[in-house]
Amino acid sequence: MSSVVAALRPATGLDWAARAGSLEWDCWHTTEHIGDCLMSFAGQLVARPQERYVRFMANADKDASPAEVLEFAEAGGRILAATVRTSGPDVRAYHPSGRADPEGFAAMGCAETLLHGDDIAQGLGLAIDPPRDVCTRVLTRLFPEAAQELAGVDPWTALRWSTGRIELPGRPRLTEWRWRGAPLSE
Repeated sequence: MSSVVAALRPATGLDWAARAGSLEWDCWHTTEHIGDCLMSFAGQLVARPQERYVRFMANADKDASPAEVLEFAEAGGRILAATVRTSGPDVRAYHPSGRADPEGFAAMGCAETLLHGDDIAQGLGLAIDPPRDVCTRVLTRLFPEAAQELAGVDPWTALRWSTGRIELPGRPRLTEWRWRGAPLSE
């Protein structure tokens, strides 16, 4: 989260009504989506429902500035991180990609933040350069087969390809994809 926030914070004076990359959302709403996802993942770990999402939405105030909606997303990341740290490894909760453990929700939170952070950066004419070790861990946890097949590819590039964001030489852009939320051992 910190690398995305650091990349986007200097751009809070720009127009966040700009479309976020190839998404239908603008930069402001994409940032709000990140915050909602991260807080929702934390809610899943706390409530531990087995067959549905916890019934709440986390939203930024409609009049929040770009800096404030970015702060909202950062708060979501910190809440998820704290929840992951305090959840035992045996905790499982619903996610459509499989009953996820804390590690799975942490990886999904990182993926949401990195990928949508990149969408926002594109919309603002910027680029993000996430830590490759984080990209490797997220790719290995959520896309284990792709991590093996793409072992020689830059992990940020491999993560973007695995989520249908880009093409790779000899590999078309994916139009459908699904990450693995359940632990790799299950």
